[in-house]
Amino acid sequence: MLRWTITFIIIAIIAAVLGFGGIAGAASGIAKILFFIFIVLFIFSLIRGGIRK
Repeated sequence: MLRWTITFIIIAIIAAVLGFGGIAGAASGIAKILFFIFIVLFIFSLIRGGIRK
């Protein structure tokens, strides 16, 4: 999931440099959503793994 976030951030940066504002905004929005999902799942796995041990 983190790999997809980095991919969308790179797409957003390239699109912003080339002047495609709409695509850059959409890609950065997707990257932001994926990043927060990754953080939530990561914290959940840390908590769940800590309880099992």
